[in-house]
Amino acid sequence: MTHRLTRTTALASVLAFSAGALSAQQLTFLVDSSADSVAVTEALTAAYTEMNPDVTFSIETRPGGGEGDNIIKTRLATGEMPDLFIYNSGSLLQALRPDRTLLPVDEIENFGLINEAYVSTVQGESGATYGVPYETAQGGGIYYHKPTYEELGLEIPTTWDEFMANNARIAEETDVAPIAQTYRDTWTSQLFVLADFYNVLQAEPDFPAQYTANEAHYSDTPAAANGFSRLQEAYEAGYFNEDFGAATYNDGVAMVATGEAAHYPMLTFAVGVFQQNHPDLMEDVGFFAQPGDDPEANGLTVWMPTSLYAPADTEYPEIVNDFRNFVASPEACDIITDTIGVTGPYLISGCDLPDEVPGMVADLLPYFEEEGRTAPALEFLSPVKGPALEQLTVEVGSGIRDAASAAELYDQDVAKQARQLGLEGW
Repeated sequence: MTHRLTRTTALASVLAFSAGALSAQQLTFLVDSSADSVAVTEALTAAYTEMNPDVTFSIETRPGGGEGDNIIKTRLATGEMPDLFIYNSGSLLQALRPDRTLLPVDEIENFGLINEAYVSTVQGESGATYGVPYETAQGGGIYYHKPTYEELGLEIPTTWDEFMANNARIAEETDVAPIAQTYRDTWTSQLFVLADFYNVLQAEPDFPAQYTANEAHYSDTPAAANGFSRLQEAYEAGYFNEDFGAATYNDGVAMVATGEAAHYPMLTFAVGVFQQNHPDLMEDVGFFAQPGDDPEANGLTVWMPTSLYAPADTEYPEIVNDFRNFVASPEACDIITDTIGVTGPYLISGCDLPDEVPGMVADLLPYFEEEGRTAPALEFLSPVKGPALEQLTVEVGSGIRDAASAAELYDQDVAKQARQLGLEGW
């Protein structure tokens, strides 16, 4: 369904909503196709419809990664975006030019409950805010198979060298793939680069500002280039599953849950997929931050949550924002927890975690609780992120391209994006 806003339809929607006499309305909702996103959306929309029987939802799914990015941009540009959609916060949001294309949320009743650090990642240049958190904060790191570690007497690594030594033991002494890679879903190939950013900041604290100003780049900053080099090193060591080119994200989760692989680099939103697909194996999986070079500076790269947005031209702005107000509530947090379990800390005031959480979540929380052990991913400190990264990391992780040339090509990709955003110095 295509919705085009007119003054008449907008006014009619406002009056109907204000009077509490809504005629039946069906809102369209676009989400990514991951099992956890679909499950959460079905649960939240069902709860809202129970409270507001005249409002129903039609849910549509899209792919993840670059293909999904293009669908979002195209549908916004052509006026065919559904009434609600979920998408990234941070740099990828800026590419949507939110001040022109999206509906603000600053006036919703629960706006004051939203974490201030999060709010800064979903604002446009005007200062207006466009999204509400749709899930918990996430960490980028490495899931590991606990029984494999116990069998070999391995310790949780705090440096990259220790991590690679663990992989060597696994390769030599078991039939388990040391590292699961899942390049059929190309976006999953980026983790060794993106989750390394905590380590980049330890070496180069000014990198985000210099990067945004075109004064520092991946190819000429060794700490930043390390992510590409580490991906190349792991591939050349032969540590990946044999079917890494055809395996999917869900396959990667299954491999580390069942012990077919010892490690899977991934964001912690995967906790929901573990809970849905492998509930009886949850306690066989742990999590640790991607190690760097210094064991005394071991910490976690953090992603702000996927966010819930609405196009500026929705026919139902009042209903849409009432639904987003509901999503930004402790009640909605409880629904998410009941649906997919706890995947990390919520960024809505009043949203408490249960007393008991899965072991992999318990592994995550100390990073948030100890000062200095978390840092935002680069995409939340800079508006610049090149869309070709996942293709380049697939090439490095497949032995098609070396790390140095990938870093150079990514810098070129970033420059195109920066010029499209009109940033100074590019």
